[in-house]
Amino acid sequence: MRAANWVFLRGLVRESAHWDDFPERFRAAIPGARAHLIDLPGNGRHWRQPSPLSLRETLEAVRGEALAAMQAQGQGGKPFFLFTISLGGMLAVEWANHYPAELAGAALINTSLRGLSPLHQRLSLKIWPLMARIITAGDGAERERLILELTSAKQDPIPGLIESRVAIHHRHPVQLNNVFRQLWAAARHHPPQDKPSIPVLLMNSLGDRMVDPACTQAMARRWNVEPNTHPWGGHDLPLDDPEWVIAAVLEWLERE
Repeated sequence: MRAANWVFLRGLVRESAHWDDFPERFRAAIPGARAHLIDLPGNGRHWRQPSPLSLRETLEAVRGEALAAMQAQGQGGKPFFLFTISLGGMLAVEWANHYPAELAGAALINTSLRGLSPLHQRLSLKIWPLMARIITAGDGAERERLILELTSAKQDPIPGLIESRVAIHHRHPVQLNNVFRQLWAAARHHPPQDKPSIPVLLMNSLGDRMVDPACTQAMARRWNVEPNTHPWGGHDLPLDDPEWVIAAVLEWLERE
């Protein structure tokens, strides 16, 4: 496959700035790739908006923004790829089920589907105490440190990363009601369980504390797709091992 336009979608109350320098690395490594970083309603540039209570409504918002961005660059009407993580992966499945002609393929990292995996795997019960500490943290640096403890398997944060994440929050503060609205939308969403008609790359991380890697394995079995499993990475795999992720995408593009 020839890679051109990519739409990047992140997960629960995370925004496009949380990709850090990964889009630049991606564009440099994937020939011809153009990355469009889209924020979900309630996240990032759209932090003042209430997050929809359904993933279908969220999909229509991000889809409209993505299509407009490509139309503005003279790329309208051409199939494009999705690069997603977690909740973004659930949106990718929804997109592929409703608008498959728009997509050339989708890469899904550490996501899950209701009906294939139980709730305690889709959002591990073990992390609820940590999530409560994150929500109630009064200090910005402490909150971001706890988020990294949840989403990254690295022992030591990248120098300056916590300060960068605090600055992101100050620009686009997460609204507490949107945390619960996005959790509700994800928990109640029940997509078709059959594989979408587009090419799909599944990636997961054995060190993921947030979403059990068994969720991706369940999707892989149902869809008859061989998953790419990282041996130690956390939930935010593009942060923990960007080179591994990019290599997996390149191999997939060559294979498909």
